[in-house]
Amino acid sequence: MTDIATTIAVTMRQMGVLGLPRNYEIFYEALNGSNHALSLEVVSLGNQPTQEDLDRIGRKFFAQNHGHGVVENAREVIAKELEEIASIIRNERCHLEKYGKILGETSSGLANRDTVTKDLLQKIVGVMTVATTSTIDHGKQAASSLSDKSAELETVKTKLEEYKKLADTDPLTHIWNRRAFDRRIASIYDNKTGILFNALILADIDRFKEINDHHGHPVGDRILQIIAEILKANVNEDAFVARTGGEEFALIVEGTSEEATFELADRIRDAIHQTPFGNIQTGENYGPVTISMGICMASEADGSEDLYAKADRAMYRSKVGGRNQVTRYSTTAGGKPGKNWLLYRRD
Repeated sequence: MTDIATTIAVTMRQMGVLGLPRNYEIFYEALNGSNHALSLEVVSLGNQPTQEDLDRIGRKFFAQNHGHGVVENAREVIAKELEEIASIIRNERCHLEKYGKILGETSSGLANRDTVTKDLLQKIVGVMTVATTSTIDHGKQAASSLSDKSAELETVKTKLEEYKKLADTDPLTHIWNRRAFDRRIASIYDNKTGILFNALILADIDRFKEINDHHGHPVGDRILQIIAEILKANVNEDAFVARTGGEEFALIVEGTSEEATFELADRIRDAIHQTPFGNIQTGENYGPVTISMGICMASEADGSEDLYAKADRAMYRSKVGGRNQVTRYSTTAGGKPGKNWLLYRRD
C-alpha cells in the first residue's frame, strides 16, 4: 500500500507548494480520488500553482473548514484585546496612584498642623468622600471592562478550538483525518508504560475503484460515510477512528489484548459485510461491500512508523489472501517481535 501522506508531501514539494495544513487538505482530497471535481481543478492549475489559486479552490470545496483567515483574524483580535486590557490596567493604576497621593498629602497636612478645626475636618471628609467614591466607581468600571474583554477572548478561543477541530476532521465522513491520525499514533510511544496494550487496526475497502467506476463517485462517497458510521458504532468512545486515505481507515484502541483487538476488527468486518448498500428508491444494489483489515499491537513495533508499516503489511496479506478478512501482523510470514518494551518500563 502506498503511504498517501508521503505521496502528498512529495507532490507538493515537486510543485513548489507551501506545506500549509490548508494545502495538505486540498492535495489529500485531490490525490485520494474521492473528489473528482476537485482533482480536475488542481490538475488545471498546472505544475506551479499559486497560493492564491489554491486558496480559491479551498474556499470553493471546503468553505466550512477552509478558514485559515480565522487564525489571522484571531491573532489581530487577541493583540487588540490585550492592548486594551493593558490600557485599562494602566489607567486603573494611574487612578489608584492619584488616590494614594491624595491620602498621602492629606495625612501629611494633618500631621504638620498644631490644631485641626471642625471646618477643616469637614472639608477633608468631603474631599476624601469624593475621591473614595470616584476610586470605587472607577474600579468597578475597570473590573466590568476586564470581564468584557475576558469574555471576548474566550469567544476567540472557542473559535480557534472549533477551527482546530475542523482542521483535524475529514470533511466527508466527519471522523478524524490523516493529520490528526499522524499525531495520535506518534503519541502512543510518548508513554512507554501504555504501549503494552495499544493496538492499530487498518482497514481498506475492497475493490473501491470498481465501485466508483461503476456507480459513480457520489455513491462511493456515501459508502465511505456509512462505513465510517459503522466503525464508530462498533468501538468505545475513547477509541480513535480516522480516515487516513481515499478508502482507508485506521483505528487506535487502548487497553486491549491482541485477541480482543482481533475480535473487534472481525466484528466490524462482519458488520460491514452484512450491511446492505443500495438505492432504496431505484432498487439498485451497490454491494456486497467488504473490507480487508490488518492489526498490529504497539508492543510489536519500534515506533509509530514501524507500527503503521506492520499493520499495513498485515492488511496487504488480507488483500492477497482473498479480501474480506482480518490478519494479525504476528501471524504473517516473517513477522518478528518488536522491541521488548518491558525493558523500558519506568517504575
